[in-house]
Amino acid sequence: MTIAKKLVYAAAVAAIAALPLGAQAAKNSVNIAMTLEPPGLDPRSNPAAAIGQIALYNIYENLTHINEDATVSPMLAKSWTVSDDGLVYTFMLEKGVKFHDGTDFTSADVKYTFEANAAEGSKIKRKKRFENMAKIETPDAHTVRITLKKARPMFVFWMGESTAVIVGEESAATNATKPVGTGPFKFVSWTKGDSVVMEKNAGHRNAGSVKLSKVKYRFINDPAAQIAAMMSGDLDLIPFARASAGLGALQANPDVKVSFGTTEGETILSTNNKHPALSKLKVRQAIAHAIDRKEIIEGAMFGAGVPIGTHFAPHNPDYLDLTGTYPLDRAKSKALLAEAGYGDGLALSLKLPPVPYARDGGQILAQQLNKAGFKITIENVEWAVWLKQVYKQKTYDLSIVSHVEPMDIGIYARPGYYFQYENAEFNDMIMKADGARDPAMRSKYLKMAQKKLANDAVNGFLFQLAKTTVRNKNLMGVWTSSPMFVNDMASAYWK
Repeated sequence: MTIAKKLVYAAAVAAIAALPLGAQAAKNSVNIAMTLEPPGLDPRSNPAAAIGQIALYNIYENLTHINEDATVSPMLAKSWTVSDDGLVYTFMLEKGVKFHDGTDFTSADVKYTFEANAAEGSKIKRKKRFENMAKIETPDAHTVRITLKKARPMFVFWMGESTAVIVGEESAATNATKPVGTGPFKFVSWTKGDSVVMEKNAGHRNAGSVKLSKVKYRFINDPAAQIAAMMSGDLDLIPFARASAGLGALQANPDVKVSFGTTEGETILSTNNKHPALSKLKVRQAIAHAIDRKEIIEGAMFGAGVPIGTHFAPHNPDYLDLTGTYPLDRAKSKALLAEAGYGDGLALSLKLPPVPYARDGGQILAQQLNKAGFKITIENVEWAVWLKQVYKQKTYDLSIVSHVEPMDIGIYARPGYYFQYENAEFNDMIMKADGARDPAMRSKYLKMAQKKLANDAVNGFLFQLAKTTVRNKNLMGVWTSSPMFVNDMASAYWK
């Protein structure tokens, strides 16, 4: 963000700060700000993180539940056992559970969901996890036995992620627009461009502990508008607030609580590794030497963010600080470009989705790369275009995005993934890490994989996305850190 832009923004925020906090929302409802509107409400059919922010653990449920501290607890599965060889997982399911359309939840729904996830034509982004299921048995209506082809010690954790939500066959085809789950909240309406509303599921097994009767997600892309709505009392919660000058006004308001936590969001300069120039290691190394992470974090994130040198979250115990692999050295960048055959410069397009860390960070990053001999052209696109052109069609040079799924270093081993990085040595490291039952061995291979990505400069690794939460001081039970991009509203309440 430029100095001029910051001054204009600060002036707007100062005016907002003079506003009184309006009447508190009803004690049994909550209004939540979402920066992005999701493309649908079925996390199994679209990779957008905004879907999980609304639907995961609220409308849909999983066999397991991932908690704020990244531990795993029961959800639709009340308990489970694992065979000695780590291949067979037996889940004992909750009884008496119904989907929101009134149909019964049974083991058949788990079998249907996971087999559909693995089927040919499935668009799910974690498809390999379901393809690893050799057999899904249902001895009775409340028992599921899953036999894996290869042991996966993280399996129970994975069953709590958005791609493992359990759906009914009767409603699966329309879940993108009319989601039906077993969760503590039922879908009520979706007003495109405005909001999604859900209400308490009175028939839920834990309905007695759910304090909110209504949850409304409002789509407000402008940060100043979010702050104004928070100050006036029209909003109760901004769970993923943008780092901005406006936070100062909110922090000064005694009726508002601002907290800072962590996420699993690795913010990267996504790189098309099959681009004629970007397929060359020296060109990617030139990019890495041109990046000033501190300047990007300060300018685009107002200081909120931790530099990263590979695709791994710094709070993870297996994290390696590899930010020094290619230190800032623009003379070295120019030399590497010349060695790669681009002594007169290299023209590249930087395609940016509509989020501030990308748009603001992209402006700064483009300037940094241009100083190092690149010729960067910025192209701002909407999310639907980004998903189509970058993620699906791979018709891009560079982009900026945060990958927010927990422990997702394995995406670099996924065939056809949009980075187009193909490396058998790296794939072997991930395979061994995923299959390691000994934590020390798993750590060893994860560290090897981190180093490999850093040394190969697969992407420009920028910073870990921070979680800034803004809430009414009386709204309790919301997460301050996020091992996933989720808003678990079953535990929220007004004091």
